[in-house]
Amino acid sequence: MQKIKVLITDDQKELAQELKSVLETDEALEVVDVAYDGFDALLKMNKVAVDVVLMDIRMPHMNGVVATQRIKTEYPNVKVVILTTFDDSDYILNAINNGASGYLLKDIGGNALISAIKNAYAGDTILPAKIARRITDAAKNVAADREIKLTRAFGFSDREVEIALMMYEGFTNRQISSALKLSEGTTRNYVSSIYVKTNSENRVEAIKAIREAL
Repeated sequence: MQKIKVLITDDQKELAQELKSVLETDEALEVVDVAYDGFDALLKMNKVAVDVVLMDIRMPHMNGVVATQRIKTEYPNVKVVILTTFDDSDYILNAINNGASGYLLKDIGGNALISAIKNAYAGDTILPAKIARRITDAAKNVAADREIKLTRAFGFSDREVEIALMMYEGFTNRQISSALKLSEGTTRNYVSSIYVKTNSENRVEAIKAIREAL
């Protein structure tokens, strides 16, 4: 049986060794090395094959968010599971957006941690319920913040805000019409109004103005 090769990355050396001891109780897992910051993890990944990185967030030299981004760029097939005591929404969103396969808190039990690593290796996204709630709440806050910014910048109506954000995300008029159940003529009218309010002559200029407002 081929073992799942795990690299533990945590600047707290005693905790890293405890994690190593826990993971090695399962015959399906092999801890190939321990790193003490993100930079150290990248160096060690140049020397040994890794399937899953168990990654702390707050570390010196290179934190877990930056390290995750670097790892997913250089080793796209490697899974990164964030393990931390911090359940801060910004860290959660940044880690997931940078390619992390999951996010766990350090109070997780040993068996649950082992299962999470196996599930991440299999391609699952690992998000405990309270972490998932944080992401949902943060996403709502981001959406509300964007709507407020566009309304303040251009005096958009609610519908214009909705369409402006869809334009920004790359939707065509036809796709906007289909998604919002509007006629293409109505959508064109809204888009024309957005051009006027953003002082733009075309879609590229309007999207640039929207981006700058956000």
